[in-house]
Amino acid sequence: MNKLFLKYSVLSLICLISQKTVAQNADSNKDPLSIYRVTALKVNDLVHTKLEVSFDYGKRYLYGKEWLTLKPHFYETDSLTLDAKGMDFKEIVMIDGKKNIPLKYTYDNEQLFITLNRKYKSTEKYTIFINYTAKPEELKTKGGESITDSKGLYFVNPDGKGDKPVQIWTQGETEASSCWFPTIDKPNQKTTSEIAMTVDAKYTTLSNGKLALQKDNKNGTRTDIWKMEQPNAPYLFMMAVGDFKIYKDSYNGKEVNYYLEPKYAPYAKQIFGKTPDMMNFYSKMLNVEYPWAKYAQIVCRDYFSGAMENTSATLHGEYVQKTARELLDDNQESTVAHELFHQWFGDYVTAESWSNLTMNESFATFGEVLWHGHDAGQDAEDRSRYEKLQNCLRSSKDGISPPLARFHYKNRDDMFDNISYSKGSIILYAAKNQMGDAAFFKSLHHYLTTNAYKSGETHQLRLSMEEITGKDWSPYFNQWYYQGGNPILNIEYGYTNGKVTMAVKQIQDKSVQTFNLPLKVDFYVNGTKITKDILIEKREQNFSFDIPSQPDFIDLDPDKILVGQVLDNKKITDYLYQYKKVPSYYNRIEAIKFASKDKSHEAQLILLAGLEDQQEDLRVLSIKAIDLADNQIKNAAIKTLLNIAQNDKKTIARAAAIIKLASTNDSSYKTLMVESTKNQSYNVIAAGICGLSKFSTDEADKALAALDEDTKNHVNPLIKKFNNQKY
Repeated sequence: MNKLFLKYSVLSLICLISQKTVAQNADSNKDPLSIYRVTALKVNDLVHTKLEVSFDYGKRYLYGKEWLTLKPHFYETDSLTLDAKGMDFKEIVMIDGKKNIPLKYTYDNEQLFITLNRKYKSTEKYTIFINYTAKPEELKTKGGESITDSKGLYFVNPDGKGDKPVQIWTQGETEASSCWFPTIDKPNQKTTSEIAMTVDAKYTTLSNGKLALQKDNKNGTRTDIWKMEQPNAPYLFMMAVGDFKIYKDSYNGKEVNYYLEPKYAPYAKQIFGKTPDMMNFYSKMLNVEYPWAKYAQIVCRDYFSGAMENTSATLHGEYVQKTARELLDDNQESTVAHELFHQWFGDYVTAESWSNLTMNESFATFGEVLWHGHDAGQDAEDRSRYEKLQNCLRSSKDGISPPLARFHYKNRDDMFDNISYSKGSIILYAAKNQMGDAAFFKSLHHYLTTNAYKSGETHQLRLSMEEITGKDWSPYFNQWYYQGGNPILNIEYGYTNGKVTMAVKQIQDKSVQTFNLPLKVDFYVNGTKITKDILIEKREQNFSFDIPSQPDFIDLDPDKILVGQVLDNKKITDYLYQYKKVPSYYNRIEAIKFASKDKSHEAQLILLAGLEDQQEDLRVLSIKAIDLADNQIKNAAIKTLLNIAQNDKKTIARAAAIIKLASTNDSSYKTLMVESTKNQSYNVIAAGICGLSKFSTDEADKALAALDEDTKNHVNPLIKKFNNQKY
């Protein structure tokens, strides 16, 4: 944490205690995990930020002039503390009408401590002017696992050497905007803005809000003025400069633009084209219209953090921009949906502290899940949910994992993990299931509109849910938000004298809470489904149900909303039944996973069915695991594999089938391998070369050598990847 030295002339005891708490949080001698991460104290509130900036590419400097309007939050004050990292200051004055009053200040290279010209009350706004130089390249910073650097402002190839484009871009999250302009760099601050960027006239710029004015200067530069008229957090400020082509789209009369390097501009619609549909879907689902003046997406080089939901202007890493050929194999639709949903959850209403990051990232991940359902159906939605659940469980050992709302952490960047993203998203989905869609989305609408253009925390979400449903949601939040861990359920079934028995044990580590889990159980009896409700609330619990005959199959938690793990000792016949007759995505993938480790004929029947699964990831799992030595299924499997290899719409499935057929060493498939090396898809080409090498390494080498350099650069890593996989 940064040190805070707040200089008040007269403050109440409450403020002094808060100041002491913040100082304690900055005590470097303490174990970081012992520190309670309080929400940043508000002494002054940002109101408006006006910036005029230009760039020195040789020195990697930003020259800035700032007019910062603020007001005391509640108590009168004659001091102001700003975050400002590694800057030089030429002038700091109070603007008083036509007068500029010089202000006294001290600076420790991270924070600027300014003594105002007098005491100001909460009803008074004041504006200070700062003339400064930001030197981000000279900063010594470190990030976390997700956000790996924190210099705020980045120059890409500023010397213009080689083929890499010359660009500038910013990255504010978590608290790095203060590396390029002085501000109160906390997520619970909001400010309107005006940013005037003077750049070489050949370059394109992007920032928050709308482009209000472009002015050509006599020295070959141009000044672009971007205005954001709605308040947003400082970490969401952004700038980008470079040679970008703009593809213009629209949604509901608003500009929706895609900024790409010229090489990728022809594919803008293929990369980002679903964005207006996403905006429409989210706006209607939340009953909150997209809140900003425009939406832009830009792709920049050397970006290290995936993507960033800057208000009205998302920045993507270069992995998003692809040619038409690359898009045959993969796209980043999930990322596009995720960052867009942040425009509501994260930008419109912002997590008031990094401890409450779940209010940003869990929702954006949840929005990503729902988009897949809207765009491609319930099975795609369930697939996305299952992937989030696996991410969550990978971050848990014996059911031990940190809470969602986390007030103890070593570094704020550590909050960007599978707990805040994946676990939070499926906890939201489970809440939706429990309260029903209508009540859930009305609760989200209430949360958004009640806290519009402000910050929010988990308690406010809970209160919105209670306002709408009339139900106390404290137990749910206490269990899933404020305590950590996930349940691991061991289930034993029995059937005697017309009764099904269930013995349930919560076997997560003893240090993990005992969970309260309202779930459904489906019993499949002679072609009929019987549904029962249960409440698991003890470490060991027995249930008994009157069922007319022994069930053919029992499906615990058919909606698959449990944020945890189930061990129910199923046999291969159970998995065959669930794949064929209870085919939710969860049941299908679990059956295929089990069958992949089982050599029985029933397992092969599951994998044979899996070859024709509607989801390509399950087709690929089945392709890799199926045993073509099983004569009872071999002919049917080969026929299906040939069809996949030649016709599947998903190139990763085609590639898997090609390599699987090659693994038989049947020379009749050599022609297929040769044809595959001439395909447009890099996946298919790489698979063809891998397959061809099974028959003739010389021919495979010649096929690889015959490719153009661009194709080779794409195919070589894939060949290495495919060769390392088991088929």
